[in-house]
Amino acid sequence: MKYLLIFLFLLVIVVISITLGAHNDQTVTFNYLLAQGDYRVSTLLAVLFATGFILGWVICGLFYLRVRVSLGRAQRKIKRLEQQIEPVAVVTPPAASYDVSKE
Repeated sequence: MKYLLIFLFLLVIVVISITLGAHNDQTVTFNYLLAQGDYRVSTLLAVLFATGFILGWVICGLFYLRVRVSLGRAQRKIKRLEQQIEPVAVVTPPAASYDVSKE
């Protein structure tokens, strides 16, 4: 349910952005490192927003992947240590039998 609400919220933002961008035909000059270009404001904003959104997801995905790999390693280490402990816990010393003899 949570993800559905987030998806709907993002969909509303995209629809509003497209609606506002369709009515804005102003051209601006955009200077970037390698060149310069004349673009419509709506196109420029859409491209920059999409680039930032994708870059953010990639960075978050890399951090998530790193945490998942670390968690997997820790779980394997725990399982290995539990297997080392099990044989020690299972082995119990035999009960000593005392012979009581009358001497």
